[in-house]
Amino acid sequence: MPKAKGKTRRQKFGYNVNRKRLNRNARRKAAPRIECSHIRHAWDHAKSVRQNLAEMGLAMDPNKAVPLRKKKVKAMGMDIDVEERPKELVRKPYVLNDLEAEASLPEKKGNTLSRDLIDYVRYMVENHGEDYKAMARDEKNYYQDTPKQIRNKINVYKRFYPAEWQTFIDSLQKNKMEVE
Repeated sequence: MPKAKGKTRRQKFGYNVNRKRLNRNARRKAAPRIECSHIRHAWDHAKSVRQNLAEMGLAMDPNKAVPLRKKKVKAMGMDIDVEERPKELVRKPYVLNDLEAEASLPEKKGNTLSRDLIDYVRYMVENHGEDYKAMARDEKNYYQDTPKQIRNKINVYKRFYPAEWQTFIDSLQKNKMEVE
Protein backbone atom coordinates (compact mmCIF):
# COMPACT_ATOMS: atom_id res chain seq x y z
CA MET A 1 0.00 0.00 0.00
CA PRO A 2 1.48 3.39 -0.93
CA LYS A 3 2.33 6.01 1.70
CA ALA A 4 0.26 9.14 2.14
CA LYS A 5 1.44 12.12 0.13
CA GLY A 6 3.80 14.43 2.03
CA LYS A 7 4.76 11.86 4.69
CA THR A 8 8.09 10.90 3.15
CA ARG A 9 9.82 14.19 3.93
CA ARG A 10 13.52 13.98 4.68
CA GLN A 11 14.72 14.55 8.27
CA LYS A 12 16.46 17.87 8.75
CA PHE A 13 19.11 18.57 11.36
CA GLY A 14 17.91 20.89 14.13
CA TYR A 15 20.64 23.50 14.43
CA ASN A 16 18.74 25.49 17.06
CA VAL A 17 18.53 22.54 19.51
CA ASN A 18 20.96 22.58 22.43
CA ARG A 19 22.15 18.96 22.50
CA LYS A 20 24.11 19.39 25.73
CA ARG A 21 20.99 20.54 27.62
CA LEU A 22 18.91 17.80 25.98
CA ASN A 23 21.31 15.06 27.09
CA ARG A 24 21.60 16.50 30.61
CA ASN A 25 17.82 16.58 31.01
CA ALA A 26 17.50 13.03 29.64
CA ARG A 27 20.11 11.78 32.12
CA ARG A 28 18.38 13.59 34.98
CA LYS A 29 15.01 12.06 34.09
CA ALA A 30 16.47 8.59 33.65
CA ALA A 31 18.04 8.51 37.12
CA PRO A 32 15.36 8.27 39.83
CA ARG A 33 15.25 11.09 42.38
CA ILE A 34 15.75 9.94 45.97
CA GLU A 35 13.05 11.72 47.99
CA CYS A 36 14.60 11.20 51.43
CA SER A 37 17.23 13.91 51.93
CA HIS A 38 19.24 11.87 54.48
CA ILE A 39 19.67 8.98 52.06
CA ARG A 40 20.23 11.27 49.07
CA HIS A 41 23.17 13.08 50.72
CA ALA A 42 24.85 9.83 51.78
CA TRP A 43 24.34 8.10 48.44
CA ASP A 44 27.41 7.01 46.46
CA HIS A 45 26.61 6.76 42.74
CA ALA A 46 29.64 4.55 42.10
CA LYS A 47 28.14 1.74 44.25
CA SER A 48 25.10 -0.45 43.75
CA VAL A 49 21.79 0.07 45.52
CA ARG A 50 22.38 -2.93 47.77
CA GLN A 51 25.86 -1.70 48.78
CA ASN A 52 24.62 1.83 49.47
CA LEU A 53 21.75 0.65 51.65
CA ALA A 54 23.97 -1.84 53.50
CA GLU A 55 26.46 0.93 54.34
CA MET A 56 23.62 3.02 55.76
CA GLY A 57 22.32 0.14 57.87
CA LEU A 58 19.19 -0.25 55.75
CA ALA A 59 17.92 -3.36 53.99
CA MET A 60 17.05 -3.87 50.37
CA ASP A 61 15.03 -7.01 51.01
CA PRO A 62 13.26 -7.08 54.40
CA ASN A 63 12.79 -10.87 54.19
CA LYS A 64 16.55 -11.42 54.14
CA ALA A 65 17.31 -8.68 56.67
CA VAL A 66 15.17 -10.13 59.46
CA PRO A 67 14.98 -13.92 59.28
CA LEU A 68 11.89 -15.35 60.91
CA ARG A 69 13.59 -18.15 62.79
CA LYS A 70 16.81 -20.06 62.91
CA LYS A 71 16.75 -23.74 62.14
CA LYS A 72 18.78 -25.96 64.43
CA VAL A 73 20.26 -29.14 63.11
CA LYS A 74 21.02 -31.95 65.52
CA ALA A 75 24.26 -33.55 64.50
CA MET A 76 25.76 -36.12 66.83
CA GLY A 77 23.90 -34.80 69.85
CA MET A 78 25.09 -31.18 69.40
CA ASP A 79 22.90 -28.20 68.42
CA ILE A 80 24.37 -26.25 65.53
CA ASP A 81 22.92 -22.98 64.17
CA VAL A 82 22.59 -23.25 60.42
CA GLU A 83 21.87 -19.60 59.63
CA GLU A 84 25.07 -17.75 60.43
CA ARG A 85 25.43 -14.81 58.08
CA PRO A 86 28.31 -12.39 58.29
CA LYS A 87 26.98 -9.04 59.45
CA GLU A 88 27.63 -6.23 56.98
CA LEU A 89 29.55 -3.27 58.28
CA VAL A 90 27.52 -0.08 58.76
CA ARG A 91 29.80 2.72 57.60
CA LYS A 92 27.21 5.50 57.65
CA PRO A 93 25.24 5.07 60.88
CA TYR A 94 24.31 8.76 60.96
CA VAL A 95 21.73 8.14 58.21
CA LEU A 96 19.93 5.57 60.32
CA ASN A 97 20.11 7.83 63.40
CA ASP A 98 18.67 10.77 61.44
CA LEU A 99 15.83 8.62 60.07
CA GLU A 100 14.98 7.32 63.55
CA ALA A 101 15.04 10.84 65.00
CA GLU A 102 12.76 12.11 62.24
CA ALA A 103 10.35 9.19 62.71
CA SER A 104 10.14 9.80 66.47
CA LEU A 105 8.97 13.41 66.02
CA PRO A 106 5.26 13.96 66.73
CA GLU A 107 3.01 14.19 63.71
CA LYS A 108 1.79 17.66 62.74
CA LYS A 109 -1.92 18.27 62.45
CA GLY A 110 -2.51 19.01 58.81
CA ASN A 111 -6.27 19.38 58.84
CA THR A 112 -7.78 22.81 59.35
CA LEU A 113 -11.13 24.40 58.69
CA SER A 114 -11.75 27.06 56.09
CA ARG A 115 -11.96 30.68 57.16
CA ASP A 116 -15.50 30.87 55.70
CA LEU A 117 -16.74 28.02 57.88
CA ILE A 118 -15.19 29.53 61.00
CA ASP A 119 -16.79 32.92 60.28
CA TYR A 120 -20.15 31.25 59.54
CA VAL A 121 -20.15 29.29 62.81
CA ARG A 122 -19.12 32.33 64.85
CA TYR A 123 -21.82 34.49 63.25
CA MET A 124 -24.52 31.89 63.89
CA VAL A 125 -23.55 31.32 67.53
CA GLU A 126 -23.18 35.06 68.13
CA ASN A 127 -26.65 35.87 66.82
CA HIS A 128 -28.66 32.77 67.76
CA GLY A 129 -26.84 31.04 70.63
CA GLU A 130 -28.07 27.41 70.78
CA ASP A 131 -31.22 27.89 68.66
CA TYR A 132 -30.41 25.76 65.60
CA LYS A 133 -33.87 26.25 64.03
CA ALA A 134 -33.36 30.01 64.02
CA MET A 135 -29.92 29.49 62.48
CA ALA A 136 -31.49 27.43 59.69
CA ARG A 137 -33.89 30.30 58.93
CA ASP A 138 -31.13 32.95 59.01
CA GLU A 139 -30.48 34.84 55.77
CA LYS A 140 -26.75 34.07 55.99
CA ASN A 141 -27.52 30.35 55.69
CA TYR A 142 -26.71 30.44 51.97
CA TYR A 143 -26.39 26.68 51.55
CA GLN A 144 -29.73 26.12 53.30
CA ASP A 145 -28.24 23.85 55.93
CA THR A 146 -30.69 22.03 58.16
CA PRO A 147 -30.52 22.58 61.94
CA LYS A 148 -28.73 19.23 62.30
CA GLN A 149 -26.14 20.16 59.67
CA ILE A 150 -25.48 23.48 61.40
CA ARG A 151 -25.10 21.70 64.75
CA ASN A 152 -22.60 19.29 63.18
CA LYS A 153 -20.57 22.20 61.74
CA ILE A 154 -20.46 23.85 65.16
CA ASN A 155 -19.35 20.55 66.74
CA VAL A 156 -16.58 20.19 64.14
CA TYR A 157 -15.38 23.70 64.97
CA LYS A 158 -15.44 22.86 68.70
CA ARG A 159 -13.40 19.70 68.05
CA PHE A 160 -10.79 21.37 65.84
CA TYR A 161 -10.25 24.51 67.92
CA PRO A 162 -11.26 23.80 71.55
CA ALA A 163 -9.21 26.66 73.09
CA GLU A 164 -10.43 29.19 70.52
CA TRP A 165 -14.03 28.02 71.04
CA GLN A 166 -13.75 28.45 74.80
CA THR A 167 -12.39 32.01 74.52
CA PHE A 168 -15.16 32.82 72.02
CA ILE A 169 -17.88 31.55 74.40
CA ASP A 170 -16.30 33.41 77.33
CA SER A 171 -16.27 36.66 75.33
CA LEU A 172 -19.95 36.15 74.42
CA GLN A 173 -20.90 35.64 78.08
CA LYS A 174 -18.87 38.70 79.07
CA ASN A 175 -20.73 40.79 76.47
CA LYS A 176 -24.10 39.53 77.79
CA MET A 177 -23.17 40.52 81.34
CA GLU A 178 -22.14 44.02 80.20
CA VAL A 179 -25.43 44.52 78.34
CA GLU A 180 -27.57 43.48 81.33
